[in-house]
Amino acid sequence: MKRIVLLVETSREFGRQLIIGIARYSRLNGPWSFFKEPIDLKSSIPHLTNWKPDGILMRDSLITNELLKLKIPTILAIHNSSYPKNLSVIKTDSHSIAKMASEHLLEKGFKSFAFCGFDDYDWSNERKMFFCRFNSEAGYNTHVYLPPKSIKRHDWEKEQRHVCEWIKTLPKPVGILACNDDRGQHILEVCKRIDLKVPEDVAVVGVDNDPMICEIGDPPLTSIALNVESAGYEAAKLLDQLINGKKMKGQQIMVTASHIVQRQSSDILAVNDSEVASAIRFIKENAKNKILVKDVVKTTGIGRRTLEQRFRKTIHRSIYDEIRKVRVEWISKLLMETDLPISRITSFFNFTDVEHISRYFKKEKGIGLRQFRNLHHSR
Repeated sequence: MKRIVLLVETSREFGRQLIIGIARYSRLNGPWSFFKEPIDLKSSIPHLTNWKPDGILMRDSLITNELLKLKIPTILAIHNSSYPKNLSVIKTDSHSIAKMASEHLLEKGFKSFAFCGFDDYDWSNERKMFFCRFNSEAGYNTHVYLPPKSIKRHDWEKEQRHVCEWIKTLPKPVGILACNDDRGQHILEVCKRIDLKVPEDVAVVGVDNDPMICEIGDPPLTSIALNVESAGYEAAKLLDQLINGKKMKGQQIMVTASHIVQRQSSDILAVNDSEVASAIRFIKENAKNKILVKDVVKTTGIGRRTLEQRFRKTIHRSIYDEIRKVRVEWISKLLMETDLPISRITSFFNFTDVEHISRYFKKEKGIGLRQFRNLHHSR
């Protein structure tokens, strides 16, 4: 039985999902024996040495270098970019997170965007950089919150006044990406304090989809879910291989954005064009049906060519693209959140056969139905 040191926080959804993925691998390929020290990490090093572990899976911390001296196969779930480059790591893909956030807010029709993060964390700065880039490619600027240098890290009691002043200066309505759910909760609290309506004035999107944080918000916080459990499983698999003799050479296991969990903080269509808004509402309400572009046009008071032009101007997509996107997101939700057979999903969305829905889905997502379910299914 392999002895594994597990030094991962459980106070956040990321750490909990990571451990669930590791435990799933252990059940299927172990069992493993886990050492999880609840006391101060530094004081636990002598215990770890006496326990003679086979492998370590941990968050990067002040004791990372001391643990590496033990010469035990180790995988690090990193916060920042400064780590030994030969080390195998679990890394969060900021590119996919920012892309999903930008697309979500663009789909809502927003033309003003902002980012609020922690400028002393690499992962936050990466999300900021990519979010600004994607918005710029769509033709929009992004307003970035810069914390005052005089305030100590995460002293929210003192900082919230500065966040209040920053949000007041933003053009409204505005879509804000918060670097994580904690920061998203900060934005929601500030909006209440200065009497801004969420999501009518300010729409907010967080990252991590931590239910404890998202649901306590008023209104509840929309958040980007990550495939952390799958990453935990893959990390355990790699650690097993390292223990069995595979060379450690900087392997990276990426945690990517899987889907948006929309709650009230972004549940709005910020589209000034009433005909486009009406058409999009019809598409969302009838997504499971085999609707055509002409069906959408009939719900409005204008012709097809004019509606197509307004769609491209407002949400940068054609009517057909919007139909496909909404239908595929519904299919994705069923694949991730249910155990319905693909044949049942096929009939639910009125496709002729499994091959038809598979081609339709792959064209939008880039991967097949079963592969998508394996990557993102909530077990």
